[in-house]
Amino acid sequence: MRTSRRTILAFVLGALPLAPAFGFDGTPVNAPVKQGAPLGVVSPAPAPTAPLSNRPVPPAPVPMAATPAAAVPMASNAASSSVIALEYAAEGGHPVAQWKLGRMYADGDGVAQNDLRAFEYFSRIANQHAEDNPSAPQAAIVANAFVALGRYYLSGIPNSKVKSDPERAREMFNYAASYFGNADAQYDLARLYFKSTGNSPESFRQGIRWLGLAAQKGQYQAQALLGQMLFNGDQMPPQRARGLMWLTLARDSAGAEEAWIKESYNRAIGKASESDRAMALQMLEHWVKGRRD
Repeated sequence: MRTSRRTILAFVLGALPLAPAFGFDGTPVNAPVKQGAPLGVVSPAPAPTAPLSNRPVPPAPVPMAATPAAAVPMASNAASSSVIALEYAAEGGHPVAQWKLGRMYADGDGVAQNDLRAFEYFSRIANQHAEDNPSAPQAAIVANAFVALGRYYLSGIPNSKVKSDPERAREMFNYAASYFGNADAQYDLARLYFKSTGNSPESFRQGIRWLGLAAQKGQYQAQALLGQMLFNGDQMPPQRARGLMWLTLARDSAGAEEAWIKESYNRAIGKASESDRAMALQMLEHWVKGRRD
């Protein structure tokens, strides 16, 4: 995460009166928790570990379709040799090579963009490594493969057997979020809960819980969405200072193409009172200190 003292200095506040002290998670020290406040916002509970017996069944292995060399344009002979080397390693079951090829085909990086081939490589990882120890060196790659598969199941792949299946996507996100503790999966899972039919109080509670976990891990999109919801008081009492803190952190990490994050921050900072800003600054200082220690 790129958040540092630069974030605080960029939070131009001027000379403002000091507000009460706040703990690392933004909660006032020794302050009572307001009744009815979603617990996931103040201090999210640890993510449960999914029993291996309950893990989603990954897609059945799909034989990799042969692709004519002419259909895969390369920037140079060196690039072509690199892809051949990766394919050789991937056929040998090397998860890093499978992941790199999956991303290359998903992004059209050095090869012709092909979502189905990307899906096949991510499926191999999920099938072969789903039960790997979460602390294993390749665990992050395995978790990311489940996230990639979940996103493909959300949208589907045109002209293929991979159809849009939100429930299947939820299974993929839930496994990566709970067993591997993956922050991107926690964010995607939270969004699915918020979009649930009828958006019941239980779905909202689960969504806030997963969103809080992802935000605490530094997932900036989760920080932006949580900050927006807290500042505006979406289905909960507004917590403007805490919301502004999360939005500031998200703005510092967002790329130039993610205009919605910067727009949300600008709207919030424009509406925030001096007291909100002062309190958010203190929360930011505790956050930066806690991440540095």
